[in-house]
Amino acid sequence: MSGIVGMVNADKAPVDRELLARMTGYMTFRGPDVQRVWAEGSVGFGHTLLRTTDESAREYQPLTLDNQVWIVADARVDDRSSLIARLRDRGEEVSLDTPDPNLILHAYRVWGIDCLDRLLGDFAFAIWDSREQHLFCARDHFGVKPFFYSHLGKEFAFSNTLNCLRLHPSVSDRLNDLAIADFLLFGYNQEVDTSAFADIQRLPAAHRLIWTAENLQVERYWTLPTDGYIRYKKDEEYVEHFLELMRLAVGDRLRTDKVSVYMSGGLDSTSITAIAKEILTETYPSYDLRAYTTVFDRSLPDEERYYSSLVAEHLEIPIHYQIADDFELCQGWEDIDGATPEPTLLSLVRHNREQHQTPKSRVVLSGEGGDGVFHCQGAYYYGKYLLQTGKLATLVSDWMKYWKSHGRFPQPGIRARVKEWLGMPSWKPSYPRWLSLGLEKQLDLATRWENSYKKDQSIHPFRPEAYQAMEATVWPYLFEGNDAGMISSPIEVRYPYFDRRSIEFLFSIPVIPWIMFKELVRVSMKGKLPELVRSRPKTPATGNALNVKLREQKMEWVERFDPISRLYLYIDCGSIPTLCGITAQSSEAWIDLRPASLNYWLKQLASVHPKSTKEVQYECNG
Repeated sequence: MSGIVGMVNADKAPVDRELLARMTGYMTFRGPDVQRVWAEGSVGFGHTLLRTTDESAREYQPLTLDNQVWIVADARVDDRSSLIARLRDRGEEVSLDTPDPNLILHAYRVWGIDCLDRLLGDFAFAIWDSREQHLFCARDHFGVKPFFYSHLGKEFAFSNTLNCLRLHPSVSDRLNDLAIADFLLFGYNQEVDTSAFADIQRLPAAHRLIWTAENLQVERYWTLPTDGYIRYKKDEEYVEHFLELMRLAVGDRLRTDKVSVYMSGGLDSTSITAIAKEILTETYPSYDLRAYTTVFDRSLPDEERYYSSLVAEHLEIPIHYQIADDFELCQGWEDIDGATPEPTLLSLVRHNREQHQTPKSRVVLSGEGGDGVFHCQGAYYYGKYLLQTGKLATLVSDWMKYWKSHGRFPQPGIRARVKEWLGMPSWKPSYPRWLSLGLEKQLDLATRWENSYKKDQSIHPFRPEAYQAMEATVWPYLFEGNDAGMISSPIEVRYPYFDRRSIEFLFSIPVIPWIMFKELVRVSMKGKLPELVRSRPKTPATGNALNVKLREQKMEWVERFDPISRLYLYIDCGSIPTLCGITAQSSEAWIDLRPASLNYWLKQLASVHPKSTKEVQYECNG
């Protein structure tokens, strides 16, 4: 993930080039290949390049085509051939190996801010248009790429790296108390447009931002459709279309001959691995594809080693096991280089960073998102939709076809609906009693907690559960957890299941049989995966690794942390329950670990301003 940063002054004051160079140099861990700065008058961009695709060998940022419009981007553009054809039809001179940022700039030149209607992929970018005197910024449809900004008086600054923005002297360390409270309550900030710092905002997924000297406008440019309805005469057509879309999704995220996959023994990541193997074999004379699997060999019942090894053997690819049994909870908190950008559960930080340092490639594929897009609690909503729209014959036909192929009727999901009608959430943890009473009263946290577990009104006519799952605020948080800004490694994790084309297709096809139990994936993977994996049912986790660690006597030091004075603004430390030892059996220990995590983060805030020693090339006009 390349690093981007920029500044613009509404009062026409010249950009502080030394500051811009320092902020750019800070992001060298994101982009170790090339670091460059461009500044002209009151506007300046910085970029650190991480080459991850074949086309990026020619990438050169900050970029302009005419010395009037400039772009800085962390972007991967998908469906490049279609976009290139459209651009050529409009007279733009682009080639098949044109780098992705160039394509975005050409698209902007043709369609202006409406270019977002033609862009697919994962991106965070900013375009300065000197003719219009505006800054145009955008974040991709699902928020895979982060984008932060600060608007303070006459100064506007942005970056895809939160801690980079904190280097700006106008950005204070004043905290956003609601974001801190959300971390303590839920584990992450529930507000998609704020950060843990009062002066730093997030651009939400599928949003664009337009800045001028007089105005700042943020608006949504895309929403997951709810009106899709696809019906084919033959079952094979669903499978063929799905495989075509998944090949596009995986292929667009490859574009290099050296790739890793975070592969469990489940269906989502293994299906992506199988498709990646096919595409790489067709594209390159030689390639390096390898799998990485986290396993428990002793602490928990865990079958991931067995099932993932079947896939690796079937696909004839190397597999590396990351053994989690010996990972020490919270080990090395004091050795982590600088604070994480925002509060996070410290039991995860070192493990995540070590996991991302293991792969030998810059591109890593993940199966994350498969459970969300195929989320289904039965056939109730689908059946209701067909009845309400007068499609009784379709409903009967779908049920009978399912019975013929599976020997049973599909589960209607009545139990879940009854709980929904009675207002009974399926599960929610206990409200944390160690919150500061002052903070709790000031922000009305008890009400916020209760409201968070109320189900939103159904939006999608026959797949409301999946729609809510894919629109959940947790996804950008999870993406940022794998982002270089968090893990401090030049690795880009890519998510083929978060592809707009395939998601829109899956939200349009019959739930029976294709969505239930991921039937469409299972059928499409016939012959591509071992039968034991292809037919493996979805199984819940058989234990809690955190609780296993906390029950070990040697871990008692975890809860004997030394609270700093600032922590008492948020926590009643005397109310934190016992976490460790044989008597600590709580399944919610991960919640009660948050106060210690916040304490560590608050102590480390001052360490995230290292002085850059990197040489940055200037390209300055005027």
